[in-house]
Amino acid sequence: MSNELLVSNGTQYPVHKENKRLREVPSQNITVILTAYNEEVSIGSIILLTKLYADNVIVVDDGSTDRTAEVAKKAGAQVIVNDASKGKAESLKTGFKAAADLGADIVVTMDSDGQHNPADIPNMVAPIIKGDAEMVNGSRYLNYPGKNSPIYYRVGQALQDTTAKMNFNLKITDAQSGFRAYAASTKSIFRFTGKKTSIENEMLADAGRSGIRITEVEIGAYNNSGISIRNPAKYILEALKTVVEDIEENKPLYFYSVPGFALATCGFYMGFKFMEAFFLGSASLSFGHTFLMVFLAITGAYMTLRGIIEHSMAGAARQTESA
Repeated sequence: MSNELLVSNGTQYPVHKENKRLREVPSQNITVILTAYNEEVSIGSIILLTKLYADNVIVVDDGSTDRTAEVAKKAGAQVIVNDASKGKAESLKTGFKAAADLGADIVVTMDSDGQHNPADIPNMVAPIIKGDAEMVNGSRYLNYPGKNSPIYYRVGQALQDTTAKMNFNLKITDAQSGFRAYAASTKSIFRFTGKKTSIENEMLADAGRSGIRITEVEIGAYNNSGISIRNPAKYILEALKTVVEDIEENKPLYFYSVPGFALATCGFYMGFKFMEAFFLGSASLSFGHTFLMVFLAITGAYMTLRGIIEHSMAGAARQTESA
């Protein structure tokens, strides 16, 4: 059988010339969503290869300033162009709506920069076709956790994966993966806001709360040359920032109330000990001691109340959305 190579942003993928799609159930409508911003170099090859494994390819151009939309149209994708850059969350929301209009049974999301191999799509959708899951997360670290990645990159990924497990009660090895498959019926559970955390983590949170079945499939990852040249300190700080944002968004009681209660307890304890010493005549009031005592008590009480209020509001919002 003759083969040719599709080249995408420096990555070569072997594909079959006869354009056969390898799928178990041909009746399943598989639609792939590619969100793109200035990806004219890679988008064409990615679309051509993706079409071998999908019924429809939707490209949501997030206000690119290059020829991304033009190249995508010529490659045969359905292209939706945002008037201005609205972010990945809004682009995915647009893509999911367009996929529903096309009658998609399964929606696959991929990055458009060439790091994901469309040949993995059959493996990604297989658990959904078999009825074993409603969401599939493509993992670069499922069986070989970051063996080719720098140590700092593995540390950052471990932090984010641990946070995902704690926040969403999910055993996920690649929380930041953009290569995922969804049963079309799951569309309504996602908020697509991406305001306080990354859209990848937000969708994991929504999926975890909804109780849908989630599984992981090992995928290949290409175009990783950029990882090795990133600033380690900057990457770790970004990972920590993501972890903090996730905990604040999904566990406000842990983020605010627990440390707040500890601070308030310290403040009130200091006040109690001071009053005890004062009445016994062994202590006198000092500005520094008083300021620290009041600051800890007020700050701790504020954080405790804020955590309780945000937790209650989040619960009420979820009940309203599910009603």
